[in-house]
Amino acid sequence: MALTQQLARVTQRYLDRCRETAAAPDGDPRWNPPPEDLLDLDWAVWELLALYRRTRPESPDIAVLARCVHGDGSAPVSFLDHAEVYDRIDGPPSLLSPAAVTELARALAAMDIGPVLTTLPAYRRAGGFPGFTDDPAAYLLDHFALLRSFFDVAAARGMAVVVWVD
Repeated sequence: MALTQQLARVTQRYLDRCRETAAAPDGDPRWNPPPEDLLDLDWAVWELLALYRRTRPESPDIAVLARCVHGDGSAPVSFLDHAEVYDRIDGPPSLLSPAAVTELARALAAMDIGPVLTTLPAYRRAGGFPGFTDDPAAYLLDHFALLRSFFDVAAARGMAVVVWVD
């Protein structure tokens, strides 16, 4: 089973409804955001983070990317710690508030991952992207563009983002 990074854009109203539903005896929050508000980033951001950490450990982009996939804590969405939401192999879902989403959208818009991608040949020689047969630069660029766009839309709509691994 492959683990992948999941993100969902949600409104406070949707989170409140899920919280109320989770109060039922089965604890199931009936989590089912619309498909257009879901993003499966595969494992691209994790590999991009590993690339940054190995080749540019001082980069502030590391904190931005890490926050995008780890959130700001799970307490406000602890009701999502349910088997119907995620497979429980990793930690429970975590929340990024609308203010945090706006902040991250600005940071992602300012990021240029091009320079770090120039280090891919050395990174691969050191064991990065094991068994990956496609172009890793294109893979990372495509998924970074998806992440950036996802946060742009969430920020424009004043939405929160829930992150988890499934």
